[in-house]
Amino acid sequence: MNYLDEFRKFISSHYLYTGVRLTLGAVIPCLIFHHYGILSDFIAFPLGTLLIGTTDNPGPLHRRRNSLMIAILTCFLVACATGYLRHIHFIAFFEIILFGMFFSLVGVYGNRANSIGLIALLVFVFNVDNHMSGDTVLKNALIFSAGGIWYLILFLVLQTIRPYKLIQQLLGENFVELGKLLSVKAGYYFAKPDYDELFNQMIHQQVILRENHETLREILFKTRQIVSESTNTSRILMLMFLDSVDLMERIINSQQNYSNLHRAFDHSKILRLFGTYITWLAAELQHIGLAVQSGFPSKPKHDLDEAFNKCQRTFDSIRERTMTHDNIEDFIMLRQILNSLQDITERVKKLHRATRYDSNLGNEYNLNVEIDDFTTKQEYHPRILLDNLSLKSSHFRHALRVTIGLIIGFLVSLFFSVGHGYWILLTIVTIMKPAFSITKQRNLYRIAGTIVGAFAGFMTLYLIKDDTIIFVIMMLAMISAYSFLKINYFIASIGITLYVLLWFNFLNPEHITAVLQDRVIDTVIGSIISYFVSSYVLPVWEHTQINQYMRAALDANRKYFDNVALSFTGASLDIHELKLHRKEAIIAMANLSDNFQRMLSEPKKQQVKMEEHHQFVATSHMLTSYIASLSTYAQTVGQTYFSEEFKPMVRQIDRQFESAMQVLDKKENAGLEVIKESLPQNQKLLQLLSVRKKEIKEMGIEKSAQSPARKALSDFKTINGLFELISTITIDEIKILHKISGGKA
Repeated sequence: MNYLDEFRKFISSHYLYTGVRLTLGAVIPCLIFHHYGILSDFIAFPLGTLLIGTTDNPGPLHRRRNSLMIAILTCFLVACATGYLRHIHFIAFFEIILFGMFFSLVGVYGNRANSIGLIALLVFVFNVDNHMSGDTVLKNALIFSAGGIWYLILFLVLQTIRPYKLIQQLLGENFVELGKLLSVKAGYYFAKPDYDELFNQMIHQQVILRENHETLREILFKTRQIVSESTNTSRILMLMFLDSVDLMERIINSQQNYSNLHRAFDHSKILRLFGTYITWLAAELQHIGLAVQSGFPSKPKHDLDEAFNKCQRTFDSIRERTMTHDNIEDFIMLRQILNSLQDITERVKKLHRATRYDSNLGNEYNLNVEIDDFTTKQEYHPRILLDNLSLKSSHFRHALRVTIGLIIGFLVSLFFSVGHGYWILLTIVTIMKPAFSITKQRNLYRIAGTIVGAFAGFMTLYLIKDDTIIFVIMMLAMISAYSFLKINYFIASIGITLYVLLWFNFLNPEHITAVLQDRVIDTVIGSIISYFVSSYVLPVWEHTQINQYMRAALDANRKYFDNVALSFTGASLDIHELKLHRKEAIIAMANLSDNFQRMLSEPKKQQVKMEEHHQFVATSHMLTSYIASLSTYAQTVGQTYFSEEFKPMVRQIDRQFESAMQVLDKKENAGLEVIKESLPQNQKLLQLLSVRKKEIKEMGIEKSAQSPARKALSDFKTINGLFELISTITIDEIKILHKISGGKA
């Protein structure tokens, strides 16, 4: 890991930008209030700024603005209702049930609604405690809302000044992660690769990239200023995003049989040369990403043309010395890799130009897709909420767990002597998530972060007596807390604990020791409650949901394959449909991988048939890669090499997909016949191969290099080989599904 690049990435990221914005938004009013001696009366103002600000997730301007306004209104109503009725305990319990269920269940409407629900619950938690008097409820609710309105104004002003900043930050992060994906790919070319570890890293990077692409699609395609091509900057940003999607497909579809490659070429060291060059390309992509994030143009760190030419010359030299009619197929694989490297090289060079916002490049922009097909559609009909009022719904079960956890926490705060009882409820609300694995992880991070933060706070106050230095440390802690809140909850917990303790020290220094003690004890109590409720109250284990993800992956891959394969049977290729099916296949694959990764964090007894599920994830990844490789040929030479002999191959692979679906549905004897079938031999390919071997034998490598049969054989064999690989993988998936379902294969 290049720690300098990671630091540069973080410094120019939207995470730090968000942390600084929230911190300054809260601290500046505090300084003004402190100057006039009214800070203690207006402490709800910065709290409103911080809480409302955390609902501001990346997205189109109108959605961010609307969600902030809804959050302000919702929190005002919750603060008033809770504040006026909290002294009546049975009403407080009713509010816990009502708010706990409703604000947890609104997560069915997506992440933005889920964030508003979470903040509304936090406002309820802050107001259900007796630390505020009844006479100041309305006043505090208004001050809290004013803090939220202040953040909304700050957000709108910054958005007007720098309308493209968030897009540049997210797009830059996307290129950095794309570079990491390519760097992982380079590992396959060095000596003795660990295929399992490399595969896991590939899956991890694809999950990250899928999330980035979804966010960028929403912002770019739903921002009218960008879609309407109003400025050169907007055109360039859109062009870079579309190129990044194509580049990701190119990286994924360069899948090869690496074991055979190492067997055939380890002695020549050409694979190590390829691996080194791919590492250079990965570094270039990360360099481009950092440049896009920071807003500065990038320059190539290496001479890519010379480096690629070296790879080309080495390939030509080895082919001239060692290729025979017996190992021609190995050299076809090597040629495919070289072609992929050439394509990626040209894309990287184009992206370097794009960071300079070259107007000539901007004129190449052409958004020839239906944007509504490529963005997530979120419905807000009440029917969706009502449909989830069932124990079959994971959202409903999560809402029940949160509510039960809050009831237990509230009872503990009532019957036991705890100084800041609302911290117990706050811990429960922030830790508990629908997935057990995430709750477990956040639990550990919360406890560890609170202990470390409390110790750091104690040492700061013990060793430092200068209020100015303490204030600076508090500012840095706030920035780190809100910068890392969504990327590293452990560091965020340290920052939150540290700045809360230092804040209390400024407000009420004589009680800081009690605050330190309460913070740790209340957090531990809340974490223990969260853990047991998540483990034993209607838990939703990942193995019970993985079938739906496997089905989605199979269905998406089948549609992707059908769209691509028809090009080789004489049908015309619909590029719009191709891109849509590619997006759906990649998303389905990433969702399946994400589900499997969460399974790994669950209790051992809930990790059902992990080996088989891992095999299915791996084969799904390879299947998508092979179909993506086939799509590259479909877009370039599909009509050139269409053949009637491909039609029975397409029909048979479709039957294999259908059989896999039937096995998932647990139909008796499903797939038992189709797995015994093999694809028919392609007579046209056998004929081309025979002609090419004869040319090499009679004319030699050099003279036969210009033969028309050479390129035809290379392309046709690769296309046919991809059909065979897709067939083999789908049969493997049928066998794996039989093992998972307990049947025979």
